[in-house]
Amino acid sequence: GTDLHGPIIKQKNSNRSPAIIIHNKLTMASFADAARFLLLTAVGIAGNPSTADAASASPVSGWRSDLDWAALNSKLSSSASLIDTSYDDYTGECFPEFSVPIMSRTNHALIDQPSGMCLPWLYLGWEMSWPRPSENGHLNQTADQALQDLLINPPTDVESWLADPTNPSLNLPSKVLFPSIASDVVAAVNFAKENGLEISVKNSGHSYQGASSKKNTLLLNMNRYTHYAPTGITDCDASILGSTVTEDLSNQPCLLSLAKNKSSLIRVGGGENFDKVYRAVIAANEEEGYKYHVVGGAAGTVSPMGWSWQGGLPGTMAGRLFGFGVDQVVQLEMVLPNGAHVKFGPTEWEDASAEGFTVPRTKVVSGVCRSNPDEHDEEKWIWGPCPEDFDIDFNDLYFAVRGGGGGTWGVVTSVFLQLHDYIPFNPYLLKVGAEECSAIAPQFAEFKAKYISAPSLLNVTKEHSLACGSPDDLAFLICIGEEDVMQAWARFLDLNNSTDPAKVACLFKLAQENNEGVMESPKGWAELIMLLNTNDRFPGKVPDAPTPSPIGNLLAYVLVPQSWLDESEENIKTVLEHATNPPYYAFGGATASGSDQANSLSQAHRDAGFMLSLLFTADDEANFWGNLFPKMFDISDKSNFPPVFGSNHAGFLAAGPLKEDWTKPCPREWTFEER
Repeated sequence: GTDLHGPIIKQKNSNRSPAIIIHNKLTMASFADAARFLLLTAVGIAGNPSTADAASASPVSGWRSDLDWAALNSKLSSSASLIDTSYDDYTGECFPEFSVPIMSRTNHALIDQPSGMCLPWLYLGWEMSWPRPSENGHLNQTADQALQDLLINPPTDVESWLADPTNPSLNLPSKVLFPSIASDVVAAVNFAKENGLEISVKNSGHSYQGASSKKNTLLLNMNRYTHYAPTGITDCDASILGSTVTEDLSNQPCLLSLAKNKSSLIRVGGGENFDKVYRAVIAANEEEGYKYHVVGGAAGTVSPMGWSWQGGLPGTMAGRLFGFGVDQVVQLEMVLPNGAHVKFGPTEWEDASAEGFTVPRTKVVSGVCRSNPDEHDEEKWIWGPCPEDFDIDFNDLYFAVRGGGGGTWGVVTSVFLQLHDYIPFNPYLLKVGAEECSAIAPQFAEFKAKYISAPSLLNVTKEHSLACGSPDDLAFLICIGEEDVMQAWARFLDLNNSTDPAKVACLFKLAQENNEGVMESPKGWAELIMLLNTNDRFPGKVPDAPTPSPIGNLLAYVLVPQSWLDESEENIKTVLEHATNPPYYAFGGATASGSDQANSLSQAHRDAGFMLSLLFTADDEANFWGNLFPKMFDISDKSNFPPVFGSNHAGFLAAGPLKEDWTKPCPREWTFEER
């Protein structure tokens, strides 16, 4: 597949590490070669327009036509849309993007397609991201077979699997609702409850496991839901500090924010992604003078919804200073499975600084219900105590949502997120395109690991270390606030007997003075990737990463405990040697101390030094479970298996070890039912 692989392999200025390049090459191999995929387009399987059909489909036809869909349609707002969808919509609207040269692809082209079915990884349209036909969800097939089909030796049958609208492995919803207001969501949930339907929920679809796409469900695609972010920033009046929380919880977000010594918030709608959030914050900063910082993901097409509820790893947005995504949540608004439209958040808290925490401990979470759920005008919403028969435990719900996964406990319609004071942005980049710099990439990987996870080895202060983080990309080191990266880099090279000034210059700050033709230094991560973006198809939008491809991550990333890294410098070198991708540096500092101690994110996230992939080949698995795992984690209590995986990047082939022996991997030759 040279046409599709070429742009990755040949692009000498790519910011991707060799490991990332290999991974992308392998995922593209799922088509066996580019010509085979282009054949699908040529014969009309991919690219057969059906947009008009989808948009004009009658809401009472198609899937479950025995139900009174007209009754649901009658309760929706005029701007909501209920449509039938099909395999033809998926191939007609979604397939073409995957034949675009890979460096020009973008999820921005997929998110707004009329059917709302497109996914960032094409194969997510089939169960377990695996198009091989199966009548029982692949339970009788093996992990080995999946790896052969998807990565190692894709069969020639793959094109016929993709082209078959009757393939039993297809995992696409047949009915899609685009809600625009909360009452639309309430109506849909009540209709589903009354008729025994399962609901799937989608914002941008950025999930390696395809969590937002499922057959025989009513999909609520939130992309057209009310956008609050453009006007959603609130500056809190410090004079209310000490006031009682009002019955309707209207002042609760600001009271909690002020208790954290913060003064600003942003309200984000259930259908907004980080592109919309970041652009809203940028606009406010440009208007008022840079004063706001928001903690978020590395890609514009990632959503605060799924991202936050799985933890939210802010490696590029100062998470080590301000905490994980779950730690930014101040108040939630949701529609629950019983049809109740609720909002809830902490109403009692206490200082926890004596225990090393930087935010108050949540003691009590309170919630209210909307008494007029059919009202379309938000100005007329009435919030008050929930009926007793609703039996909602808001303490439990607040705990479960923040860390327990998206689309599980209800439909999030909006959330108040904490804003922080703006801090100067200092991004660094390794010149991996230059031959002399590419040669020292392994040294830079070691330097970055030590700067972030073992700063004392470089005579770097903890404060300077916590200012920096990184996505799982070798070339970047992203700092916010005061740091001493260049001085530490020079010291590191000196310690390694490499004082060549040319090697020191391989790392440089992405600032105006270092980049000819750049008019202004980027003020933040979103501004930086917009500046570096070479894809001009969606100008003004925050770019996405990774670009759409057939499959995403199949396995899982391990949360490497900081305590184990602290034991020995050799431990850092060991995991870097065994890693199949660069580490994700979004851990430490406030990701441990910034917890309100009332969320369900695993302690392994709080205790991690970084996250990386150690499980790719069968030998990798054997080495991890048999050698590294018993050293990293306490496995003495056989009734308490330790949390190991980072949920944000877990793929469908992720599996723990044998239940009877935690030092042996789950055999790949077993069927999924056996596993």
